[in-house]
Parts: sequence; structure tokens; C-alpha cells
Amino acid sequence: MSSYSYKRYPYVRPKELEAPGERRPVVIVGAGIAGPTLALSLGTRGVPVVLLDDDDTVSLGSRSICQAKHSLEVWDRFGIAKRMVEKGITWDRGEVYLRDKPVFRFNLQPEPGHKFPAFVNLQQYYVEEYLYERCATEPAIEMRHRNKVVAVSSRDDGVTVTVETPDGRYDLETDWLVACDGVRSSVRHLLGLSYPGEVFNDQFLIADVRLKGDLPRERRFWFYPPFHPSNSVLLHRQADDILRVDFQLGRDADAEEEKKPESIDRRLRQMFGPDARWEHEWSSVYTFTCRMMERFVHGRVIFAGDAAHVVSPFGARGGNAAVADADNLAWKLARVIAGKSPASLLDSYCSERRAASRENIRQSTRSTDFITPKFEAARRFRDATLALAKDFPFARALINSGRLSVPTAHTGSPLDTPDVDDDWTGGPPPGRAMIDAPRGDGWLIDGLGQDFTVLSFDGPADAADVPVVALECSGLAARRYDAQPGTTYLIRPDRYVAARWRHYDRVAVRAALARATGQ
Repeated sequence: MSSYSYKRYPYVRPKELEAPGERRPVVIVGAGIAGPTLALSLGTRGVPVVLLDDDDTVSLGSRSICQAKHSLEVWDRFGIAKRMVEKGITWDRGEVYLRDKPVFRFNLQPEPGHKFPAFVNLQQYYVEEYLYERCATEPAIEMRHRNKVVAVSSRDDGVTVTVETPDGRYDLETDWLVACDGVRSSVRHLLGLSYPGEVFNDQFLIADVRLKGDLPRERRFWFYPPFHPSNSVLLHRQADDILRVDFQLGRDADAEEEKKPESIDRRLRQMFGPDARWEHEWSSVYTFTCRMMERFVHGRVIFAGDAAHVVSPFGARGGNAAVADADNLAWKLARVIAGKSPASLLDSYCSERRAASRENIRQSTRSTDFITPKFEAARRFRDATLALAKDFPFARALINSGRLSVPTAHTGSPLDTPDVDDDWTGGPPPGRAMIDAPRGDGWLIDGLGQDFTVLSFDGPADAADVPVVALECSGLAARRYDAQPGTTYLIRPDRYVAARWRHYDRVAVRAALARATGQ
């Protein structure tokens, strides 16, 4: 059974089946998390988008459930983040257990004063549903369900995609094609592009069950628990009283046997006891890989999300990285389409998001190596770390049950203007994500639009034709930005710091803006 009612979205016969249609500025393939997020990021900027998907419903199963603060801040621009928070399970705390004893607790957002929590657990099917509903209200977005891309022809000036529908095939011309069609990307395969990476052979069982009772809100991770003594177990609470239990099985487990309801029930009974009652929602046995394309931009074809890179699930870096890809790409592609920036600006999407992907792969691989040691020496190190963690703080820092997703740095990006002042002792430097803070009766992030913004602490009210958010040089925002009177930040549309100065300089702001827009 399932507590979620899967909607079927209507197929509409494309008009291109009758006659060739007009050339489109952007066609996006794939309606998981990345595709609709990118469509909204472009559509709300006035860029017409056609979004193609070969299915007519949302993803089956909970899949990506940990929606991070930085993703919620992106979705908040479209008015749907509040709905996600209200539906989901808010959490920022985690506990790590050795056998049945807690050895380490952490808080991902120890300081208050942010609009959104560190994480909200919400099943991917809800996220996609809310994105689809918002896309349907945006005039610039046309969603086409049961439209499968079967051929791609890329040229210097555009792309032709051949699309298969229940009524036949048609061709669609576009200036730019963005592939957001997942780890098995049909666009990537059709273009014959490689997807190098590392395969992890350990197997894991996901069991989503509906369980009434006093359910934990925090993330829990066990090493060698009494109910699964040979391996690890991860527990997350989701919306609708759903618990995700993730059992490490080992590489030699029989996946078909483990997926049987009676096998899952046996494991859950050992975990929750004889009196617990539950209903099965969804289950899967999986292995995983870490892969990344050598380039994300191939002429007029661009790759984002799992189509471009994939990581292990430990750390909730997959879906959240896809949202970050869309946020990074959207403003750059919109500027290029509008003729405000050269096409070479898109090279920075490739370099910045490949650097972020390398960091995500590095972090998730380290987590995987700690959770599933490949060598006896690594296992001994892991076990010694866990044994020491309860009494020694240095050992707690070495525990790695998943370094959870935070905005990755774009340090060294060609779009950033390096600091010219050397007296900074805090605040986000160029290449780092901006930090939210209270502002009056609202929040700092609410004052930023879809373009560049200047943050001015007790400084001028205008700045080189860039909108200004005026802030007082006191309070939490000033502390988070290491502000003095005159401190100025230039914030990119994706809310990364492009430049900062101790004193406002109109010429410097203009130069930094030109650099950040690829001029």
C-alpha cells in the first residue's frame, strides 16, 4: 500500500505533430527535481521553456528525502518552500550510536536566525508534485508528459530533438537543450558521452514503513546495533508518519530475498519489538556509484543534476546538488539568451559546478569508506574511532556517517573579485554562499531579487545601477557579515558573494559586476 496518491498528469497532443513548430529558446529533458527547478528559475525570468518527460507521474518511492536549507531558499522564490516545510519533518539534529549507546550528537544549525531549518525531510514525490503545480501556473513553462527524447542533433547554432509520443514522433528545434534526465540520461547516451566514476558494491535495503507512535524527529545512525549487529542502520522520519530505515546488507546479500516483505518484517521486528505495527510503503535494494561527466556543457547541450554527476546517498548531496546546478545555470543562461552576457559565461557553470561535484563526490566517498570500510585496517580505524568517541572529542570529529549537504564553495571562480582589503576576520568571502539573517520583521534573503544585489551596511542607497539592500551596522546580520560602517557586498543572482569591500567604491562595484557577468 501507499499513503501517497500518485496523480496522472495529462498527455496533450503536441502541435508539432501537425506542422513544424516555432524554435524554442530552451528545452529541458527530465522532470525530476532539477528539471522543474530550472524551468521555474528560467520561466520566472521571462524565458520560455518546454519541459519534456517520458512519464506522466512523479517519482515512484520516497527517493531523495532530505531537502536542505539552501534548496528551500531556492524554492522559496517560487512560493512553494513554506508548503514543503509545513508538510515535511523539520530536523537539524543527529545522533550516532555504537551498538545501543549514543556516542555523538550534532546540530547542523546551532545558531538561530535563519528563515529555514537546516533540513526538512520530505519525500521526493511531494517535492515534484509541488514543483509541477507551480510550473503549471507559470505562463512561460510548457510541460509535456509522455514525451520521450529518442534522438538529438546538435549544431553550433542550436539543437534538434526528436520526441516520441503516444501519437507518433515530432522534431523540436531549440537554441539550448538542458539534460536533467537522471543517472541513465538518454541525452547523454544519444550523444555518446562518457560518464566515468567509481562503483561501490556494498548493498543497502531501504524500507519505508508507516508506523504510528512517538517517532523521532532527529536523524539516527547506528553502527553494530543489537537488532542488526554486523552492519549499520540509518533512520529518518518523513511526512505522513513514514519512517525510512536503511539497512546495510553487505555485498554478498541476496537482493531478491531481502526485498521480500517477510524479510523486511523480520528485520523491523528485531528493531522495533514485538508490539510495533506498521504498513509497507516502498522498499528497494540498491548499490551506488560516484560518477561525473568530464564537461557539463557540450556546445548547445548542457547537463545538470544526476545526468551530469551522481554521488553516494550518504550526506543528502544528490538532490540538493541538482537544485544548486539549476540555480547556478538559470541566471547565466537567461543572461546569454537576453544578449546581456556572452555564451562564454556558461563555461563558469561548468567549472563551478564541476568543482562542487568533485567536493560532493569527495565527501560522499569518504562517508562511504567510513560506513563500509574496504580494508581490514580501515575497519579497525573506524571501530577504534567509535569506541573513543563517547569520551574523547577529537574522535567525534572523525566519525563520518554522512557529511551533510551545505552550499559548496566556488572559491577561485573567474567570476569572483578577490578581496582587496586584508582586515576581514569573518563574513562570507567571494565564492561562498551568502548567509541569511533577520531583517526588520522579515529575512535578509527576502530582500533579494533574481538579479545582482548590493548589501550596504550604513553605506550609500544606490550602487552602480544595482539594487541595494540597506542594512544597519549592528545586530546579527552585521556580525555574520563582519560589517563596519561602509562594508559592501555584491551578491550574485544565485546568492553567492561575487565581491566585498570595506568601503563602497562605485567604480569597483561596476568592475566586479562586469567580471561576474562574463564581460
